[in-house]
Formats: sequence, C-alpha cells, structure tokens
Amino acid sequence: MAAEPKPEDLRFFEMKIRPVLAENCFKCHGAEKQKGGLRLDRAEGIADGGVSGEPLVDAKKPESSTLMRAVRHADGVAKMPPSGKLTDAEIADLESWVRRGAPFPAATKFERRIESRHWAFQPIRSENDSDLDRFVQSKLSAAGLKSAPSADKRTLIRRATFDLTGLPPTPEEIADFLADESRTAFENVIDRLLASSAYGERWGRHWLDVARYADSNGLDENVAFGNAWRYRDYVVRSFNADKPYDRFLMEQIAGDLLPDAGTDGVIATGFLALGPKVLAEVDEKKMEYDIVDEQVDTLGRTVMGLTLGCARCHDHKFDPISAADYYGLAGVFVSTKTMEHFKKVARWHEVSLATPSELQRQADHDAAVAKLKDAIKALTGKADDDSKAKLKTLKEKLAALEKAAPELPSALAVAEGKPTDVPVFKRGNHLTPGELVKRRFPIVLAGESQRELPKYRSGRLELAKWLVDPKHPLTARVMVNRVWRWHFGKGLVRSVDNFGLLGEPPTHPELLDWLARCFIKDGWSLKKLHKRIMLSATYRQSSRFDSAAATADPDNRLLWRANVQRLEAEAIRDSLLAVSGDLDRTIGGPSLAHVKNRGYLFDHTSKDLTSYATARRSIYLPVVRNNLYDVFQLFDAPDATVPNGDRATTTVPTQSLFFLNSDLASHAADSLAGRILAKHDPVERVQSLVELAYGRPPSETERKQLLSNVAEFESAYANETDAAKRTRKAWAAVAQTVLASNEFIYVR
Repeated sequence: MAAEPKPEDLRFFEMKIRPVLAENCFKCHGAEKQKGGLRLDRAEGIADGGVSGEPLVDAKKPESSTLMRAVRHADGVAKMPPSGKLTDAEIADLESWVRRGAPFPAATKFERRIESRHWAFQPIRSENDSDLDRFVQSKLSAAGLKSAPSADKRTLIRRATFDLTGLPPTPEEIADFLADESRTAFENVIDRLLASSAYGERWGRHWLDVARYADSNGLDENVAFGNAWRYRDYVVRSFNADKPYDRFLMEQIAGDLLPDAGTDGVIATGFLALGPKVLAEVDEKKMEYDIVDEQVDTLGRTVMGLTLGCARCHDHKFDPISAADYYGLAGVFVSTKTMEHFKKVARWHEVSLATPSELQRQADHDAAVAKLKDAIKALTGKADDDSKAKLKTLKEKLAALEKAAPELPSALAVAEGKPTDVPVFKRGNHLTPGELVKRRFPIVLAGESQRELPKYRSGRLELAKWLVDPKHPLTARVMVNRVWRWHFGKGLVRSVDNFGLLGEPPTHPELLDWLARCFIKDGWSLKKLHKRIMLSATYRQSSRFDSAAATADPDNRLLWRANVQRLEAEAIRDSLLAVSGDLDRTIGGPSLAHVKNRGYLFDHTSKDLTSYATARRSIYLPVVRNNLYDVFQLFDAPDATVPNGDRATTTVPTQSLFFLNSDLASHAADSLAGRILAKHDPVERVQSLVELAYGRPPSETERKQLLSNVAEFESAYANETDAAKRTRKAWAAVAQTVLASNEFIYVR
C-alpha cells in the first residue's frame, strides 16, 4: 500500500473505486460477512488477502494481481463478482487504482464541528489598505531571505506579453518599451496587452481548462458538439470586455434566467452542458444522474475548489460535505433540462438562435420540400414514360433541395426543467433511493437555516446569486488563486482545484484574502486584478538563483524569485506561428469544418477525421475528447473530460524530436527564414532571427556560431542548383535549431 497517497489518488478511489467495491463486493466481503476470511471494505483486508494470506494487489505487476485476475474471470482463481463480470471501464479503473498503489483511506465519518473550522470555509478577512509586496516581504524577512533584484526590461516585457496574450513580443514592441523611460512605462505595456484581443484568447483558454471545454461528447459515441464554439467565443468576448467575474459566473449557471442577458446568456449556459456524456447508456436514469453528477463535480471544483462529487455515494470522507448536501445540490440540476431525451442514442438539448428572417427561410425551404414531395406522390405509380421522366427529375430536385437545407444557428445550452427534489441514493445507485432531500446548498457554506429554493423553478438562479455573494468564502479566493497561478507558475494555494482538507493550505493566507477582498471591491474586474499583481515588485523580480535561498526554500514558496516557466502547448504552437509570420489572427468561429453538429468524428475504420491544418490560434483548434491533438498531448495539455486549473510540465525526448522533425516546426522554420532573408546583410539576418525567437539580440559568440552554421548547411545543400533555394534551406535549418532551444519555450 502507498504510505502517503496523493490527494488525486484518494479522490480517484472515492469517485471510481469505492462505489464499485460497495456495489459488488461488500455484501460478501464487508463488515457483516467475510467469505473466505476476506474483507474488502478496509485497506488491511486487501493487504491480508483473507485465508490465502497473500495480498490481493501488486502495484508493480497489477495485471497479475489476484484481484485483477479475479475480476477478469481468469482461470485458476475465483471469478469475482460471481454474479457477473464487471464492465470493461470498471476493470480499467481497478487496474489504474492498483497501479497507483491501491490507496484506501479509512471510511470514517467526518466531524463537522472540526472540519467546518477549516480555513477555506471561514469568511474572507478584511485587511487595512496595504499592498501586495508587504505580505511577501513579511514572510521573507521572517525567514531571513531577500527578494531577487528586478528583472531587466527585455525579460519583463517577454514575461508580461506571454502572461497576458500567450504570444511573444515583437521586436518593435520591445524597442518601444526600451525607449520609454517614463515611470509608467511598464504600466503602459500592461494596459496595451490587456486591450489586445489576444488577451481574451489567452485567458479564455485558461477558463476553458476548468470548464472542461471540448468539441465532442467523448466517452462512447464521440459525436460532434458542433456548436460548442459559441460558448468558447462567448468566453473570449467576456474576458476581452472585462465582464465582471460575478456576472460571468451568473450567466454560465443561469444566463437563460437573467432578464437582460440576451443571446449571450443562453450561450453561456453551455458551461453546464459541455461535459462528457455516455450517449448509449442502456439505463436511462443512470445516464441522467451521471450527467448531473458531472455538473455538480464541475461546479464544485471550478467555482468553489471543492470535490463535491465525492459525496455521491457516501458522506465525503475528508470535507464536511454530506451525501444529503450533495443530493440537495444535485436536485437543482435534475430540475434543469440538459438533454432532449435519454434514449439510445441520447440527444443533448440545444436552443435555437435563429433570427426571424432565418426562420422564414427555413419555412420557405420546408414548403418547397413539401410541394415537391406532393408532386412526387402524385406521379408515383404512373407507368407512362413522360411521368417516369418527370418523377426522376423531381426526385433529383428533392435530393438537391434537402442537401441544401439551411442550417439554423443554435447553441449547446440548458433550460428550466421540472422542479424536482431527489432522494439520497444509497451507494450512489438510483435503484436504492433513501430519504428525500429538498434542493439546497451545502450546510457548511450556506448554513442550517438557509432559505428554501422556489418550488416553481430549478434553483439555478438562486445558486448563481449565492455563489457570487461577496460573503461566500470560496468564490473570490478560488478565482484570485487561479490568476495568481498563471502569473507565478504556482498558486498561493497550490492545489488550485481543491481548497478542501486534502488540498494544500495557502502559503500566504493573508495575501490571498487581501487579493480576494480587492477583487470584490474592484467590481470583480479581472483586468484590475492583473494590474495589481503585475505592477508589484514581487512580479517584477528576476528569476536569479540564490543558493542560500534555495536551501532554505527549495520550492520557492516564499516567492524570493520569479519562477522559470515553460510555455503551455497552445502557446508553443502559437509562438511558432507568430515568429514565422504565419499566424492567422482571425477571431472566433466554428472549430469543426469537416463534420456537422451531432455527426460522428470517426469513419468506419476508426480513423480520426479531424483536421488541424490551420494557422489560426490554438484556442480555435478542435478539442476532441479521447483523441486530443498530438501536439497538445506532447506538451501536457489537460484531459478535457474533467476540470483542470493546473497543468503538469513534463520533459521527455519526444518534445525535442518535435522541434527537429515535425511538419509544424519545419514549416515555421522555413517561413521564419523567409522573413529574415528580406534583409541582405547576413549579420542583420542573425540579429533578426534571434530577436524574433528570444526577444533579445545575439551575443557575439552566437552571431559567429550561427553564421558558421549557415555556411555549413549551404555546403550540405550543394546539390541544390538554385542558389536562392539553397540559401533559404540553409537559413531554415539554422532557424529550426534556434527554435529548438529551451530559450524559445521557457519564460524567465
């Protein structure tokens, strides 16, 4: 057994494993009965293995573990469960759990009185007027540490430009900043970047990570969410307009119920509808409650930093969230229409956005189709040649007309359903209902005496208002922490999606609360929050290493220097296109050009039909669940089936090979060579190459080395008789080596 399981492994157990064991194993191997001396409701039983005396699992050889052989009904072991084999998905989850070390937390009841005193459930503390740096310097002084010196201007503009736009600064932008000697020079840069349309694309992408945005349903059928792009574009527009965060949240939860939200309000509710769905589930009720569970879990992790989904099958094992709390909130989403129906293949709900003129065109088209069908019906059965010829012509016209049917715009969205309170389902199974729970919010946050939700509507509007109430202890804290994470590489709370008892405590709790209070006071303005953070000395310090500080604080939790950060997958791709001059800055529009809404994304050979052949920004590329774009996978893009407020940063050989061998890198290098060849002086070409790629001039050593490399490559391409082509190939090869450097994808 793992000595200290990771929080994500414990969550995986509670979400995926304990329900399977409870449903299939505890009846014979639980507290009341232990056939074969085996007990599976506690870690010790799995380690003991019952009368056999051998552990049931082996993390090093999971496939040969007794448990895995039993659930696969292999020869030589008792087949478990004997009543019937588990599903392939359940078996895969069990194997994943064993590989993780089979973490098995104790199934003890939580003590609400103790856990409700957890820091994240307390009101946001009021602070006197202060500044960000005071909180940081106080901690550093207490530890006997000092901040790193300020970063130079080139480093600073590169950091700020990537932070706010996800693109590299141009040489012209750098030159303007270097020439600006005013006290507001850096503030002017921030203002310019925040006013750029690229800001919404950059920070919209961060939000789409936690909104688990995708252009397909995933899981089983993997059909196209052909209108999901409207939600994505809504998010980009909202960030660019600096829509107050409280309003932004309200629209996504209850935009269709807000009187002044208009079309954007409907589109915004795509947040609730975007989740992965098993559309071919035989048990319709199970499908319905699985979708509701996904909505509850997403809302909890995205907005409140709580793993509410863990309470579906039992009281939360760590946080003060009871199963009754879960089903009280689940009732809000059961009362919300997400699906048109649950019959195979299930159909999700969409809302028409058609204008009166578009509706009229549709009506005219339908009338023309009906008229042709009547004419065909009148001629059907007539044997004369003239009638047969006319019938053939009419059928051809009908086929062409139906193929040219106008597509009315619609949005993936939710609507009000029938207000319904739901019971607590024992072990999360809808076939074993328990006590009915009125729709409500978690007691630890909303209190015992919270006002009842209206009987005549879902409660989504009330939920939205409760979440953005300035007194809510989590909403502002969680979002401020998300913004901090993307500026500094780590959040003040490093477990950005989990503020519960399994999450990490804040490194600077007073700073977190001060920023949250300022965020609310500033009208929930994200752009003001960016400026507040980026104008601080803490943000503007360099990443200079200090051995003494590194010994005292190796993880830089006290913020004694800036963290060196690698660009995410989208920023890497966009940077290649930007420096090459190929980037298409067109904003918005559909992602899936090859398949219609609700169409299948794979052909009969299971070949992915999705095309990524575009020079547009990465936020506009398709996100296909279960088959993510290989470039994104390579550079640690998140799984679009669950909310992700953080991203891993791995270093593997295939990343270097990507820059050396991929078509994307090769095309970028060739286009970059074309840009710098516009200059006639080889020295100027090298100067331009390095400035475009790194945001700085080359050193003398680099200049000589690169010129020498060009000469070597020109000799290598001696068989190319066209001198211009030979020169371009040589410079493209050199450009590719420059782009393959760590300096291109790391920000200091």
